[in-house]
Formats: sequence, C-alpha cells, structure tokens
Amino acid sequence: MSLNFTIYLVILVLAIVVLGASVRVFREYERGVMFTLGRYTGVKGPGLILMLPYIQQMVRVGMRTIVLDVPSQDVISRDNVSVKVNAVLYFRVIDADKAVIQVENFMQATSQLAQTTLRSVLGKHSLDEMLGERDKLNVDIQEILDSQTEAWGIKVSTVEIKQVDISESMIRAIAKQAEAERVRRAKIINAEGEQQAAQKLVEAAMTMATAPGAMQLRYLGALHDIAGDRTNTIVLPLPMDLLDAMSSRGKATPKP
Repeated sequence: MSLNFTIYLVILVLAIVVLGASVRVFREYERGVMFTLGRYTGVKGPGLILMLPYIQQMVRVGMRTIVLDVPSQDVISRDNVSVKVNAVLYFRVIDADKAVIQVENFMQATSQLAQTTLRSVLGKHSLDEMLGERDKLNVDIQEILDSQTEAWGIKVSTVEIKQVDISESMIRAIAKQAEAERVRRAKIINAEGEQQAAQKLVEAAMTMATAPGAMQLRYLGALHDIAGDRTNTIVLPLPMDLLDAMSSRGKATPKP
C-alpha cells in the first residue's frame, strides 16, 4: 500500500511539473514566438497557450509602445559648430516573429541605430536649423529609422530632439549676432521712417505750391503756435507773396 501511494505521488508530481511547463498565459499586450525543435512554428497569444515541454520553446515579446532615451551625442554641424544633442524615441513591435528572428536584441539594435542616425542627420544641417527647425528634423530622423527598422518588425512612431547644448563661447557669439541683428533692424526701420517723412514733405510742398491758400493757412497756423509760446521776443515771418505785392505796387506808382 505504501509503495503504490509513493508511485502515485511521484506520478502526480511529474504530472504537475509537466503541466506547469506546458501552460503559458500571455497578457493582451504580449505575444509568444513558438519554436518546435528549433524551427519557427508561429506566433501565439494572448491568452492560455499549451506547449510540449522540451520539444517546443517560446520567446515572450511585448507589443506596447517603448520609450527609448537616446544618449547625448557629439555632433558637428554643417557650419562646423560642435554641439551635444539628445533625443527620445517612441517605437513598438508590430511583428513579433521578425523582432525575434531577424535581430538578436531589437532594443539594443534600435538604440544604436538611433544614435548613428541622429549624428548623421544633424551633421548635414547648420546650428540655426537645429535650433529653429526641430519639427522638420524630427520627421526626417523618424522616417529614416522607420524605414531601416521595418525589417525587424518595428514601427518607429515618433522622434523628439530634447535638447541641443552648445558651448559658452558659442552662446556669447549667438548673443552678439542677435544684438547686431536688432541694431540692423532698428536702423532699417529708422531709415524707412525718414524716407516716408521726406516723401510726405515733398507731397505737402507740391500741394502748397499749387494752392496759395494752403500756404496762408500754414502761415496762420505758425502764428498761432508762436503766440502760445511764453517768450519775450516773437519773430513774425513775412510772407514772400506780400513782399512781391509791395514791390510790384511800388513800381506801378508814377513819380511826381
């Protein structure tokens, strides 16, 4: 009786071990790449999966979006400025079988590819483009990475350049350049204002030349402004047309 009980107990333990090795439970965002005697036989999951122990092996792969921080890279821009650039990469596995079969470690491979692509793309642009056209550079890097990781069953959805660090001397040079640009714009605006004022003065002079009454009104306005000034001495300008009238009258008067 004791021997039979021992045999049954051993059989029960072996059954539990075999059953535990045969059953796999995969979450909704997980897939299992199945290999039977070393040969690929399909992708399983999610849910309850049964497999033959020691004959079949399964590699678990997550299908959720992965956030990968790209380390800071030393980049020399097209205008020979040395900068440090880091970025963040968002990608996910869309073909679990390719992510396991086509590349040994898709996380490490994607990280290394992102670093080299970041240096390659940014090295073709100037510092001003790195600072002012980040959206365009993000799209360019994302498209390149997506096309190269497609063979690994990976979809790169977003690439964001986080920070562009430059040296202190370059920061001072950029500040001087910005100050010079502001001075240039101020001078241009001032020159344009003087040009517009000169044009308006020419138009006013032409109007007064064709309308003598306008000159008289301008004269009266000047007198009003002078009268409002609290000074001891007031100089009244004498209109030229009055001098002409007096001169012509003197010539017309006959001598006795």
